[in-house]
Amino acid sequence: MSAPRPAETIDEVLALLRVVVDEAIAAGSRTGFFAALYRQITVGVARAIDGGVFDDGERMSRLDAAFANRYLEALHTWQTGGEPSRSWRTAFQACEQHQPVLVQHLILGVNAHINLDLAVAAARTCPGREIGGLKHDFDLVNDLLTQGLRDVQTALADLSPLLGALDVVLGRLDEQIIGFDIRLARSEAWEAAVLLARQPPDAQEATVKMLDRYAQGLGRAVLAPPFPLPAALDLLRATERTGVAQTIQRLDRPAGG
Repeated sequence: MSAPRPAETIDEVLALLRVVVDEAIAAGSRTGFFAALYRQITVGVARAIDGGVFDDGERMSRLDAAFANRYLEALHTWQTGGEPSRSWRTAFQACEQHQPVLVQHLILGVNAHINLDLAVAAARTCPGREIGGLKHDFDLVNDLLTQGLRDVQTALADLSPLLGALDVVLGRLDEQIIGFDIRLARSEAWEAAVLLARQPPDAQEATVKMLDRYAQGLGRAVLAPPFPLPAALDLLRATERTGVAQTIQRLDRPAGG
C-alpha cells in the first residue's frame, strides 16, 4: 500500500478523508469511526473558510492540511505494519478490540489528534513569531468543533441509545464518563504550539515526544476509567448493536441527513 500524497489544501484533505472512510466501510474497520467524525468536522471548517469566517482563510487551509496529514500518515503507518506515535498506536490498537464502546473510539482519536497533532501542525504552519497571528483563527475553530460535536450527538443517540438515558452527551463527556475535556485540550494545544514555534529543531523533537507520552496516558485512561464508570460503559456496550460499516455510515451523515 503506497502512502497517500500529502494534502496541501483543505479540499485535498476532504478527498483523502473520503477515501479513508469508504475503505473503512468496505473493510468493516473501526478506524472509520473517528475518520467519519473527523471528515464531518472538516466539512464545517471548509465551509467557514469559504464563508470568510477566518482572518486568513488560505493559512487556515494550509494548517488544516498539515493537521490532517499527521493523522493520515499515522494511519498509513499503522496499516502497513509500522509504528506510529504512541498516542495514535493506542487509538488504532483499540480499533482491533471489541471491548471499547463507540464513544471511547471517538475520544481516543480526538485525544491523539488534538493533544499531539494540533500543536505540531500549528507550530509548523506558523513558526517563530508568526504563531501569535494565528491565535484568533485558532480559537474560532473551537466554536466549529463544538458545533460539529453537537451535530454528531444525534448519530450517537441512534448508535448508542443509553447515552441519552445516562444524561451523557459528547460535549460533557469530559466530566461524566471519560475524563477528557476537548476545550481544555485545545487550550493546552495552543500553549504547546507557542512553545514549539519558538524552539530550535532539537528541542522541538523532545517536546513532541513529551506531548505524545502525555496523550498516550490520557488514551489509556479513556480505555480504563476509574470505578464506577466501567459499569456505565458495560451498559452502553450492551445497547450498541449496529454493525461497524453501518455505524461509520451514520457518523458520516451530515446533521439532519
